[in-house]
Amino acid sequence: MKLNIKTPLLFFDIESTGLNVSKDRIVEISMVKVMPNGDREIKTRRINPTIPISPEATAVHGITDDDVKDEPTFAQVAKSMAAWMEGCDIAGYNSTKFDIPMLTEEFLRCGINLDLRKRKLIDVQVIFYRNEPRTLTAAYKFYCGKNLEDAHSAAADTMATLEALESQLDRYPELQNDVSFLADYTAREKMLDYAGRFVLNDKDVPVFNFGKHKGKPIIEVLRTEPSYYSWMMEGDFTLDTKQILTKLYLESRQQ
Repeated sequence: MKLNIKTPLLFFDIESTGLNVSKDRIVEISMVKVMPNGDREIKTRRINPTIPISPEATAVHGITDDDVKDEPTFAQVAKSMAAWMEGCDIAGYNSTKFDIPMLTEEFLRCGINLDLRKRKLIDVQVIFYRNEPRTLTAAYKFYCGKNLEDAHSAAADTMATLEALESQLDRYPELQNDVSFLADYTAREKMLDYAGRFVLNDKDVPVFNFGKHKGKPIIEVLRTEPSYYSWMMEGDFTLDTKQILTKLYLESRQQ
């Protein structure tokens, strides 16, 4: 089933130096922009992460430090990339837990606040896990009847994700061919930050989603224990998390 979209839908996948969103960097990104008329624009680029690629990451995606030493840094391509992504809704595989947080961190390091919360976000993995828990390779085989060649290359994974979503729309009648529906369907939680440290509770109050204050209203904690704000700002949390925390901290000072 072809996608029914009214605005461009951007599928993307990244390969990185590791899995720590706050410390690791992107080494390859591939994006497929699907237009409402069905046309597709594809871009794949390798990035010099400026830090070593971990052996564990290289074992997965096959990219070495030597492969990217002469490639541009993310800062050198950030503005043009952000412009190309402008106005697009976003789709990926495990994207809300990893790819989107990682990409957001890279943009924030460059001083670009690309707020993807204003976009509709579709995670194909969530649809798959709710129906046929497997990996992307298995999902591609299951839905498309093909073997995923070059798995863990950004380009191959991106195209497989696009094809898997189209096949999911054919297979599951409860899925609506509508970006808003799919974004809601694949939303994991009402997360305030991409790392999921802060969420909205059932009353839509921002609460902590980790640690000793899990489940407690953030503004209330910051008002009674302001040192917790300093601890988080100095800790190993993502720039996006710290940005949201600062906004809530300022609100707590005004109340």
